[in-house]
Amino acid sequence: MKRAAAVVAFAGALALAGCTKPSTPPGSGPGAAPTADEFIAQVNEQLKPLLRESAAAQWTQATDITIDTQYLNARSNDRYLEYLGATIDKSKSYKDAPASPATARSLMLLRLQSSAPAPADPAKRAELSALLASLDAMYGEAKYCPGGPQTCRNLDELSETLATSRDYAALEEAWTGWHDAARPMRPKYQRFVELANEGAREFGFADLGAMWRSGYDMPPDEFAAETARLWGEVKPLYSAMQCYARRRLAQRYGEDKVPAGKPIPAQLLGNMWAQTWNKIYDDILKPYPGASIETADRGLVRQKWDAVRMTKSAETFYTSIGFPALPQTFWERSMLVRPRDREVVCHASAWDMDDADDVRIKMCMKPNEEDLFTIYHELGHVYYYLAYNDLPPLFQNGAHDGFHEAIGDTVNLSVTPAYLHRIGLVGAVQPSREAVINQQMKMATEKIAFLPFGKLIDEWRWKVFSGEITPAHYNEAWWKLHEQYQGIAPPVPRTEADFDPGSKYHVPGNTPYTRYFLSFIIQFQFQKALCDAAGFKGPLHECSIFGSKAAGERFAAMLKLGQSEPWQDTFEKLTGTRQMDAAAILEYFQPLSAWLAEQNKGQVCGW
Repeated sequence: MKRAAAVVAFAGALALAGCTKPSTPPGSGPGAAPTADEFIAQVNEQLKPLLRESAAAQWTQATDITIDTQYLNARSNDRYLEYLGATIDKSKSYKDAPASPATARSLMLLRLQSSAPAPADPAKRAELSALLASLDAMYGEAKYCPGGPQTCRNLDELSETLATSRDYAALEEAWTGWHDAARPMRPKYQRFVELANEGAREFGFADLGAMWRSGYDMPPDEFAAETARLWGEVKPLYSAMQCYARRRLAQRYGEDKVPAGKPIPAQLLGNMWAQTWNKIYDDILKPYPGASIETADRGLVRQKWDAVRMTKSAETFYTSIGFPALPQTFWERSMLVRPRDREVVCHASAWDMDDADDVRIKMCMKPNEEDLFTIYHELGHVYYYLAYNDLPPLFQNGAHDGFHEAIGDTVNLSVTPAYLHRIGLVGAVQPSREAVINQQMKMATEKIAFLPFGKLIDEWRWKVFSGEITPAHYNEAWWKLHEQYQGIAPPVPRTEADFDPGSKYHVPGNTPYTRYFLSFIIQFQFQKALCDAAGFKGPLHECSIFGSKAAGERFAAMLKLGQSEPWQDTFEKLTGTRQMDAAAILEYFQPLSAWLAEQNKGQVCGW
């Protein structure tokens, strides 16, 4: 999700602390200041042009990386942060003032509007803005150039090597080349941490990580315990997947390179960060090669689907459940393919330009199944933007940030093999136990393989922000967490001269990541509720809500609430429960879980 890189709104549950009660309450006495309700109404009006400017500046830099667009983006972000800091300072006088429930919630959300709060000092605020713009640009421009400029490969090209090559040395080189390219970010990121922490402390938080964790309508420590509980529920299934994958990789590369009971070399799983394993599904992880589960890749190429047709297909799914057609400006202003004439950030993202119905996608789409699923996912953000567009700016976000990521992924759970056949991209599905296990494994290489990665990114940052991880141990701590959660290890020795966290966009881009972990849990809860609304009878993994207006109505009713209520209230309206849990995801993957238990008998599992 990308509203503006500097703006990540959260739902907070903390009172405005550390403020002195004014001697004359707002809204009383001669020449009275605005009441709390009036103050928030003013803030919502003032935010509109600032958010529009910030979004435009961010969009311009992301789609045309130059020294000038970096400068303009940094200046815009500086103005936004200056306004935000001053406005939050003013809001302290309303700590004990009478206010409507909506205003009281808005005052909490105001304090949590930036993922990188700036210090009040103008010079430091400008420095923070420049650092954010520079780190974003460094990521977008990074390349591996082993033999000079003519040999350069960007992330797309290096990722393609990891996805398609099965040459151990080539995989190691591509992985190392990209990770080495992140080294120059290290001093900038260290300074960013210092400045953002200073800003968070001025806002009343212990550090930036505590501020991020305050955004879930519960105390920060309680939220940390909640994520640990959720991980504990899904860890056994991931561990079984890791054991199975390691054995298959050992069969391909040799037990000397992939030994039992040890972490898997990170470059062998088909993805630059080993966050998903779908690229090695067909030739390494597929349980039953003879049982056909066709991907959409060949159909997309054979039928010459381009980026527009892929996006139209996604739009058709959403309109089939009663959502509106995309506005014409979406088609005129989105970037759906990589331009040939300039540097861009290709990381797929959806954009709310904070101007009526101006919503966009930034993506470098290719005709393959992965990008097809990605555009279905990104339109989930877009339709969420459109659903809550009429709310005040402070309520224009997901109920919590995991909601935003879960919307499109919930729709993707309905993009079943039967659905892909229905739209002509794959052949008829031949039902069998082997085909079911194949399909479940294919899904698990994304949905289950991702879970520990989704958990560890912010755990690393929380500890960096708190000072538990010092700059002298950035890289060491990064790999300890990867081994602890994922059971993977770097293919070559890494030192503190490296900055491997910078290899993942969300770290230099300063995008909180726990949202993705949460979304991979709650999307299955959403799907179960929507399938029930659609009247579906059968195994959860077979359900598609395509064409169900009843399911769409339930979905839309949740989306239009945005962040106006505590997420537990919004969550309950769709799912009937106020708690996130793994019951639905475990139900979805029950056939695979039972199969893995059989396959792993007698194996040395764990790491």
